[in-house]
Amino acid sequence: MPAMRWDLFCHVVDNFGDIGVCWRLAADLAARGEVVRLWVDDPAPLAWMAPGGTRGVEVLHWSSPAPGREPHEIVVEAFGCNPPPGFVERMAAAPAPPVWINLEYLSAQAYVEASHGLPSPLLAGPGRGLTKWFFFPGFTDSSGGLIREFGLLEARAAFERESWLAEHVVRPAADELVVSVFCYDNPALAGLIEVLSQQPTLLLTTPDAAERQVAALVGPARRRGGLRAHAMPWLTQAQFDRLLWSCDINAVRGEDSLVRAIWAGAPLLWQIYPQRDDAHAAKLEAFLDRQLEGAAAPLAAQLRALTRGWNGLGPLPVTLPDRLAWRGQIARWRDRLANRLDLTSSLLRFAAAKR
Repeated sequence: MPAMRWDLFCHVVDNFGDIGVCWRLAADLAARGEVVRLWVDDPAPLAWMAPGGTRGVEVLHWSSPAPGREPHEIVVEAFGCNPPPGFVERMAAAPAPPVWINLEYLSAQAYVEASHGLPSPLLAGPGRGLTKWFFFPGFTDSSGGLIREFGLLEARAAFERESWLAEHVVRPAADELVVSVFCYDNPALAGLIEVLSQQPTLLLTTPDAAERQVAALVGPARRRGGLRAHAMPWLTQAQFDRLLWSCDINAVRGEDSLVRAIWAGAPLLWQIYPQRDDAHAAKLEAFLDRQLEGAAAPLAAQLRALTRGWNGLGPLPVTLPDRLAWRGQIARWRDRLANRLDLTSSLLRFAAAKR
């Protein structure tokens, strides 16, 4: 397909998940020859997430009022962030109005398949007369898929963890379980550390919430039973992927790191973004239904209980599932997902068809 020009709008709410997804998408579009302007109201995280940027992506500070740029052919608003009114007015006034896409949050719930690709005509406001299209990432062929760059799984298969860990001054002992933790504030972390401390474990903590909580739980010696903790620095997105590739178990949070943990193919433990009145519980159960398809009943029950406990929706089990069976289940799920169209390819086809 001929290259297209994109405006991608990102509002950074918290926790870097929004900008993480948007940068991966922008960079993947550019790697495929597209031209992207990434509008972001807080570009500061990109200094460590993607230092130096990438060819084909121009980062614009989304200020108020927004710079007076003419819209590109495709306008993507991430997670319903709504582009500035003045920009929308220029979209509506363009001789050939751009394709306007609302890139939604990732979910495994049934409404994704029912809503993916639906139009939403605007009948009032600065965008009157335009149509906004809903685009849902997801885990099935009836959704927009997951971000997966060309060559990602091949790079994963060729990866050697020992050399990467050594570059970051991390040297696990031969008998140590290597576990990464990237989480929100989580009371269940104390229970997980207690379980992990019963065996030799090297716990690699990411900056901010995970490091702060683990430091408080293991003390200044950074040891508890058989567990020792090591604080990792801020990592670029590419290096964060390799952290996940290096570990026997990955505890991740939110949307971006969940997808990267799936592609890593190792046992994963997901902390969903918590909402009031446990509104996230249904979303978590739908995700587990997808993750556990084809799993033996005992393993499925163990992983469901573990994930519920990690998310404060039940007691945290005092033992972990068999790692070989756990890894096999995640690897089979990853392989099924890898046979589906990735999100960027799906988005390119959708945008081209709507032009």
